[in-house]
Amino acid sequence: MEEEESEGIIYLSSMPEGVVANILSLTTPSDACRSSAVSGTFHAAAQSDILWNNFLPIDWESLVSRRKTSDLNFDPISSSKKEIFFSLCDCPLLIDDGNKSFSLDKWSGKKCIMLGARDLKIIWTDTPDYWTWISHPESRFGEVAVLLQAWWVELRGKISCKMLSAATTYAAYFVFKMNERYYGFDIVPADAKVGIVGGECCTISVGLDPYLDNSQRKRQRLVWMGSNAPGHRQRLRWMGSKTHTPGINMSRMALPKERHDGWFEIEMGEFHNNGGDDEVEMVLKEVNCNYSKCGLIVQGIEIRPKNSVLHR
Repeated sequence: MEEEESEGIIYLSSMPEGVVANILSLTTPSDACRSSAVSGTFHAAAQSDILWNNFLPIDWESLVSRRKTSDLNFDPISSSKKEIFFSLCDCPLLIDDGNKSFSLDKWSGKKCIMLGARDLKIIWTDTPDYWTWISHPESRFGEVAVLLQAWWVELRGKISCKMLSAATTYAAYFVFKMNERYYGFDIVPADAKVGIVGGECCTISVGLDPYLDNSQRKRQRLVWMGSNAPGHRQRLRWMGSKTHTPGINMSRMALPKERHDGWFEIEMGEFHNNGGDDEVEMVLKEVNCNYSKCGLIVQGIEIRPKNSVLHR
């Protein structure tokens, strides 16, 4: 059996580089990189523009043309297609006046789009008493939205299916932080839903407090909250004796996960992109709480392939 496999490798290695590159293009970018160790022919094929041009989206040049003028880490003409591919994987490109970012999933080559906070419809962001806009050193966008105080939180985003890779199941993730003095997100869960506009979609419950299931972290926050948040002291003393907030069933609720870039994300839902002219809408809202909220920092909503491994 081993002899037969060895003969097969020798047979493939004897093929022209272009043929091997076309065969590798039927696999995945990660498979193509691993194949370079097989032989000299495979190594050469794994570097070829023929291969990596197949992994790049057909409209990558059109999307790159929508970038901010100086925001490019490669030369579209002289850089190899492999260099372009991995640059788009590792360095999300700001497009559409800097309000969206475009990148590629390293493992599949599928398109990933993030809608920045300025590209979302966030209720009351035009009211300075409720929200403010600031620059944030850890955000890929020029501005983020910061909740100063409000009783309701509701935001919506839309994206054309044409901007995404066809025949792909995507998930949408709300990307956010909380500042040190946040409060009000541990009373009731928020509702999130994702779906094709005009189609059916289901609503899920999500918890926006990053430390909802971390009683030790919560007790540390009570020290500050108890002396600086008038009107919340009684509720916080009641919370401090519990391992989690009564009324929230965490076993039935999606919770935030920390990303490699220091932000938190929470999955809002998923959809399958058939590649038509449809639009996808993403909604996150918490409008059923009588307590005020503060400290939410919104970077945006990221849409990426459902089974992708976050590497940014």
